[in-house]
Amino acid sequence: MDLVTHKRARFDFEILDTIEAGIELMGTEVKSLRAKRGKLEGAHVIIRGGEAFLVGADIPAYQVKNAPAGFDPDRPRKLLLTQTQIKEVSHQNEQKGLTLIPIALYSKSRLVKLSIAIARGKKKTDKREVIKKREADRDMKREIKRLH
Repeated sequence: MDLVTHKRARFDFEILDTIEAGIELMGTEVKSLRAKRGKLEGAHVIIRGGEAFLVGADIPAYQVKNAPAGFDPDRPRKLLLTQTQIKEVSHQNEQKGLTLIPIALYSKSRLVKLSIAIARGKKKTDKREVIKKREADRDMKREIKRLH
């Protein structure tokens, strides 16, 4: 069950591969995510010191007045990946034009998982082609429906 998704990820990026990762969250953040609050737009994954972090994601506290002192909704959150996964991801991240973006935060049994995509940014012309194709498909379906 998706808790929070990055809605524009598939439009703005060409997704080459996806990886599932655990994420370290506070209890108040987990409750907030289960209430479908939070944003992944503008977030990305960085590798620092042999560890992976989610940076730029906005996950507010469930109850702002009961949040711990100094709570930061935009803080970097550690991702739980194996060392081999981290090496593989960092190697692909070093390639020119590739980046790591979060696609969705979802629950898997009791745990909260993050789906990470190894992606390449689309150019404006690619986006225009996608829109043109979508509109052509919509027009064809409309015509077929009209004829029946």
